[in-house]
Formats: sequence, structure tokens, C-alpha cells
Amino acid sequence: MDFGRVITAMITPFRADGAIAYDVAAALAEHLVANGSDSLVVCGTTGESPTLTWEEEFQLFQTVQQAVAGKAKVIAGTGSNSTREAIHATTKAAELGLDGALLVVPYYNKPPQEGLDAHFRAIATAVPEFPLMLYNIPGRTGQNLLPETVVRLAELPNIVAIKEASGNLDQASALRSQLPDTFRIYSGDDSLTLPLLAVGGYGVVSVASHLVGIQLQHMIQAYIQGNAATATALHCQLLPLFKALFVTTNPIPIKAALALQGWSVGDPRLPLVAANEGVINQIKPVLLSLGLLKR
Repeated sequence: MDFGRVITAMITPFRADGAIAYDVAAALAEHLVANGSDSLVVCGTTGESPTLTWEEEFQLFQTVQQAVAGKAKVIAGTGSNSTREAIHATTKAAELGLDGALLVVPYYNKPPQEGLDAHFRAIATAVPEFPLMLYNIPGRTGQNLLPETVVRLAELPNIVAIKEASGNLDQASALRSQLPDTFRIYSGDDSLTLPLLAVGGYGVVSVASHLVGIQLQHMIQAYIQGNAATATALHCQLLPLFKALFVTTNPIPIKAALALQGWSVGDPRLPLVAANEGVINQIKPVLLSLGLLKR
């Protein structure tokens, strides 16, 4: 399964009453695919999965799947800190005909490496034909998925990739040196996409691609084609945006940025809150400087 180089971790748009705006989600999905996204992650952290019900998630999976059918792959965010729930959700995503699932390290309960191995192994065994991407983000989960655990899990044929968001390039290097070439390593941080490519990464699961998917594609392709200078120039050009989109908790800034562009994405669900004036004042000049807003 090739999910491509640029995968957008898609936001979930809400209406004023807090209900999911499925029509906006469909329109945004089509827009993202037309502007650089090879695949979409639906109901990941950027999609505010902790505040969605499974029923909402399953409907959103189908909405996005229908919107981009034949144009891009759809990856379901089905991770949970309950193995039983993760198996149920991942099985449902497979039954719905999605292209794969993103499985985050179980959060809060902080299982040891043996528990992480058993958790992901149980999910993979339940859906043996369904491609799975592991998701390591210790800053949110409280536990780091170590390379040696990933290597063991990669022996399962349907565990095909990892979204590596530890921020540790040494760890990414260890992954690349110990995993088969066919196993895909994606950056989970926009600002580390280019450095990760240099140590054997394949692409990015991106937040910024909501706004600059085409530019990210150009940066990655420039590096792949041996034009490191062009890739570096694009990285430096986009770096202020990468940083602006994380001045406070994701997805607050990206939702504010999309709203500034005219998208009716609504406010995040509590306990996240809408961007305040200070956050907007940090985002808006960057968007203007990159030509992402009309002056």
C-alpha cells in the first residue's frame, strides 16, 4: 500500500451548534486532494478524535471516502487506549472499504513496550489484510514507541508504516537502519519533514498541507531528485508557517488559518477553544507573507 508522500491529517469541521459539518468536510477533502494531498487521515488528533463519538467517526470516514473516491486514499484514525475499542474501530474501517488505519500509541495508561507490542499485534491480527500505520507521539501519549518494538511489529505483513513524531532524528535513523526498505517512515512534524527525508524518511503526515500541500510536494520531490538546495529553500520559506501552526495546541491554529481563508470549519470542541486574538495575530502575518490570504 502506497499512501503517497504528502498525507494530510485532516481537521473536522463543526457547525455553530457543535455538530459535524459533513458537507464542509467533503468539500475540504476534495480541495486538499486537488492541492497536493496524496492521502487523508480522518479522525486523527488534528481531527479532534478524542471528542468524537465512534458513530460520528464512522460517518465521517464514509463522507470523506465518497468525496475523494478514486482520487486519493483515506486512512482512518482508529487508535485508542483500549485495545478492544481499537480492534472494533479498525475492523469497522476495513469493512467500510477504507484504505488503511492510523493507530496511535495508547495514551494515558502508558503501557510498557511489551504491552505496546501486544496492543498493535492484536489489532493487526484482527484485520490481517488491512494496511496499518503506527503513530508515535510521546508528547501526547506519555510513552515512546521504541525502534526495537517497531522492528518486531514490522514483521507483521499489514503493519506497513509509522508516523514518527518523537522529534528525535536519532530515533528516526535507528528505525531506518533496522527496518526493511519497504517499510515507510513518515514525519509527524512538518518542520522535520526535510531532515527526516535525509535519514531515510518517505514523506509527511502533515497539518500545514491544509494550506501548502503543493509546496510540500515540490519540496519532497526536489529532495528526491537530488536538488537539495531547492528543497532547503522551500523548507526555509515554509518554516515560519510550520511554527505558526503550533503556537498553541493543534488544531486550534490550523482551524483559525482555514477560517481566515473563508472555510466554515467552526470552533474546536471543548476542552479545546477557539484561537484568541494573540494566536490569530501570530498566524495572519505568516499567511499574508506566503500569499495564502488576500490583502
